[in-house]
Amino acid sequence: MQSYDCCMPCQKGIELPSEYNTLSVGIALYDPQNGMILDANERVETILGYTTEQLRDRSIESYTANTHPRSESDFQRHLYESTTDSPRQFTWRFKRADGELIWAEIELSRQTVADRPCVRAEIRDITDYYETYHRAELFWRILRHNLRNEATIIAGNMSQIIETTTVASVREAATTIRNRGRNLSSIAESVKEIEQAVTQTETELVRRHATTAVEQVVDDVECEYPSAEISITERDEMWIAGEGAFTHALTHALENAIVHSEDERPAVDVSIGSSPNTGRVEIDISDSNPPIHDDEFDALFTPDETTPTCHGSGVGLFVMKWCIESLGGEIEFKQRDPQGNIVRLQS
Repeated sequence: MQSYDCCMPCQKGIELPSEYNTLSVGIALYDPQNGMILDANERVETILGYTTEQLRDRSIESYTANTHPRSESDFQRHLYESTTDSPRQFTWRFKRADGELIWAEIELSRQTVADRPCVRAEIRDITDYYETYHRAELFWRILRHNLRNEATIIAGNMSQIIETTTVASVREAATTIRNRGRNLSSIAESVKEIEQAVTQTETELVRRHATTAVEQVVDDVECEYPSAEISITERDEMWIAGEGAFTHALTHALENAIVHSEDERPAVDVSIGSSPNTGRVEIDISDSNPPIHDDEFDALFTPDETTPTCHGSGVGLFVMKWCIESLGGEIEFKQRDPQGNIVRLQS
């Protein structure tokens, strides 16, 4: 990790005025040299779920979401730049002490306390706003790209039918129209699943035995795809909340592994256990398929960079991501050696 020798290190024991505990915004003092928190008000403790004493001994990485694309060195760079330039403002995805993931807006500015240069951080929990904004961005992407593209294909093939007189061509075009129509229906259903998941209230969440919940979804998928072979391994006995959102996410993960397989009898392995980082349930869906294309990840994890040529081929990954995140969890993708993918659902 890069170290920034921008100033003398702040002393331990530097304290914020007690009046800061009455503020609705989180205030923390950082050491710009090593990135450690020196002091924080009660609002920061509420946002992150740690006491100030615990935060003084924790690195930035330890309370950052595992799948957040920014690293601890990026945070420290912001700290350093705020001591030499104008205040810095950015968003960050924190991992609370209980494992819940939240989005925060952070504003950094230089401050001198007890004759020592420090960095004052104002931290605001913007999870509700952030998720609402990107949910709207997702829906607009679907309307602008997926639905429009599918409709264009349907219209093009309809023109081919009109212009064609041979029976074979008519049959071929009609088959294409039928399949594209099914895609449109599937997209619309995916939007409905996302909406149901992200609007589900905490009181509606039902806790179930994780393995039992997985088995129920697997049974339904196997009925739909009888040629698939899905195995289930329980590493630890776990419980999971959120019947609808969890079912949608796991169903799409299994179906993606099956339909993208090049084998006559697609094999999918499902492993259920405890996350070593949070202790929460961790479900791995493993296949032997070709790697998921980078364009899919670009559309999934960089929603701010929406372009006509970068929007993904469908919404299945979005359903998985939003459904799991609506339960306070996260989704992770890994490649297997020598071939295959692992979709990890953490909730």
